[in-house]
Amino acid sequence: MKQIDDESLAFSLIRDDLPFRLQRRMGLIPEQGLGLMRRAVFFALLTWLPIVIWAIAAGRVLPGAVDDPLLRHFGVHVRFLLAVPLFILGEGMAHRLSTTLIPYFLTSGLVQAAQKQDFATIIGDITHLRNRALPWIVIVALVIIWTVLGSVTAGAELGHEVNWASNGDAGRLGFGGWWFMYVSRPIFSALMLAWLWRLILAFVLLKRIARLDLDIVPTHPDGIGGLGFLGRLPNAFSLFAFAVSAVLCSRLAHNVVYHGADLQALKTMLTVFLVLLVAICLAPLLSFIGPLAIARRRALLEYGAMVGNHGRLVRRRWILGETEADDPILHADELGPVADVLTLYQAIRTMRIVPISKFSLLAIAIPALIPIAALFSIQVPLKDILMKIVNILI
Repeated sequence: MKQIDDESLAFSLIRDDLPFRLQRRMGLIPEQGLGLMRRAVFFALLTWLPIVIWAIAAGRVLPGAVDDPLLRHFGVHVRFLLAVPLFILGEGMAHRLSTTLIPYFLTSGLVQAAQKQDFATIIGDITHLRNRALPWIVIVALVIIWTVLGSVTAGAELGHEVNWASNGDAGRLGFGGWWFMYVSRPIFSALMLAWLWRLILAFVLLKRIARLDLDIVPTHPDGIGGLGFLGRLPNAFSLFAFAVSAVLCSRLAHNVVYHGADLQALKTMLTVFLVLLVAICLAPLLSFIGPLAIARRRALLEYGAMVGNHGRLVRRRWILGETEADDPILHADELGPVADVLTLYQAIRTMRIVPISKFSLLAIAIPALIPIAALFSIQVPLKDILMKIVNILI
């Protein structure tokens, strides 16, 4: 049997995929490390600086040449100066958490030694899927389609996000608008779709691991059968959630401040957006609902029988006074007194079958809510917004 290298089981959502390899060849990623800061700065400047330089040269940054200058378009600046760098910086957290948490399935004993080879096969298959070119070809195709559709509907766009770049009554875009449409926005879209692909990868990986015969411990103090460590995984997508929410809210803020959009009318849309974003980011953890439910159901029967047997022996010996009612179970150190036995059963009854804790939820909800709170602070005092959010979360 082929010997398994434990280091090969440290799966990364980021390292060695196609964009990673291309950026390494370009010198953006060093041989050691991820080159996060240099890439964040490079892509922020690549997407934002040419637009601003052209807008300054054309007199379209401040009010004057156009009624809706670049400075007022919060979405443009947030998208390229905040979201793009955060997409890249978030790769560091995703890499660190995935390489730490996935091997813990073995370390914790959830994956038994007999299934180590099966576990290694799963890691190898998902690694191969991560490194394939086809998903990235699909992403590029989607970006191209989105860009072409955007150019076809440029007339509508000129009334909103790129009217600062329109060439007077001709309705044509200047260089800044073209750079925005065909360079900056496609880069942003590709980075966002890359994160959605990583969420799919995480879901497929955990789904396959969940199909193994995991040694779930129903009495584990984490209340999730020993899977509590997965509660840290959503942290890998916190910056992604914040970035996407910030882009949406910054665009809406422009419409509210400068075009008279009704902020209250946006509540339903933002609520749906928040729910969908949280659901998408937490979806990989839902893979373990089945195994946890089966383990809990089986444990309730097994431990229920044990507790019942223990209780009958205790009653016969100490209530009915039957001296022959003795059994090793009454002296088992690992069970302890009656109260401890009942505690074991109670732990199984309260065991959760959804491995999502409050901290997992907050890891996505809070970053997504911060831009929404900032948006509503335009019309509502920030203190009142924060109090409402705290009341909802608590």
